[in-house]
Amino acid sequence: MRVIRGTLKGKPINYLKNASTRPLKDAVKENIFNILEHSNIINLKIIDSDILDLYSGIGSFGIECISRGAKKVTFVEQEANAASILKDNLVKLSISDRSNIYNDKIEDFLAKDINEKFNIFFLDPPFADTKFFQILKSLKQKKLFKKDHIVIIHRDKKTKEQFTDFLKIIETRQYGRSKIMFGLFS
Repeated sequence: MRVIRGTLKGKPINYLKNASTRPLKDAVKENIFNILEHSNIINLKIIDSDILDLYSGIGSFGIECISRGAKKVTFVEQEANAASILKDNLVKLSISDRSNIYNDKIEDFLAKDINEKFNIFFLDPPFADTKFFQILKSLKQKKLFKKDHIVIIHRDKKTKEQFTDFLKIIETRQYGRSKIMFGLFS
């Protein structure tokens, strides 16, 4: 794995080699960033944005955001080995000062008193996980989003989930097995 663009372009990212994590493929990641940077529908730039990377794994999405000029990334990863590799990646790339890591369940992280608001939310839960609906509801209820924001969700293309109660999907793309949805808190 590597950083695709920005100040860290080409730098390697360590990753976890096990069945419990599913790293975001470079091609899918690049397409997400192309949509963020060039879409006429999404009017938000990565530069100077505050990012909340949930189910962050080894942090490839958030690291890519920092490389492309994000102000700060908050990573939340429950699995200890993945969080450890994420921390090593941030140190190796000399970007720990632009990030926070929470090795915690997302529900426990959201139960804390969070004083930050975010522009970009990235959720990449395990494909079998449906608890992330409650996570989305909590993000909306706690009003952790800035006026200009986008929610990006990575799911299996076969899923038929409905988000109408709390999220307005404005764009959906499919890449192989992946379905990427872009939405706004409604």
